[in-house]
Amino acid sequence: MAAGKSAVGALLAERLGWAHVDLDREIERREGRRVAEIFARDGEAPFRALEAEVTAEVGRRTEIVLSPGGGWVTRPELRDLLHPLTLVVRLLVSPEEAVRRAAATPGERPLLAGPDPLAAARRLLAEREPLYAAAAGLSIETEGRTPGEIAEEIASVVRGGLLGGNPRMLA
Repeated sequence: MAAGKSAVGALLAERLGWAHVDLDREIERREGRRVAEIFARDGEAPFRALEAEVTAEVGRRTEIVLSPGGGWVTRPELRDLLHPLTLVVRLLVSPEEAVRRAAATPGERPLLAGPDPLAAARRLLAEREPLYAAAAGLSIETEGRTPGEIAEEIASVVRGGLLGGNPRMLA
């Protein structure tokens, strides 16, 4: 959450000449309402169902950078919906930095709503960290770096085949 997936994803897609799909924005486009509103009105489970539906639709495409929300990883079965040659990139961010970044867009992070967003961010990261680590083929530190620097590092890895193989999709 607030690691820069959307910004980095868009820049990375541009550098690679691939398409970019921001999963949350695509859900919002289809539903005609913001993710925060979906959470508030319908709850998390219906949002996660929409997330799975959109993942299934775009997951087998090639030459695409998919920017899922931070909770996407909590459903490991969604990775099975991705193209087999997908490289999953984990953008590392501390809970403190995530809360600082999220404060720039108040109301956009429903899981950080409440009296203590830092405690919520710490709890979410502790719960999700093993899932992020298991899913990632590449981990990149984001703090103190611009989205452009991060996107260029990932693009260099992809172009250079430094991980072995030739990914057809990035998530």
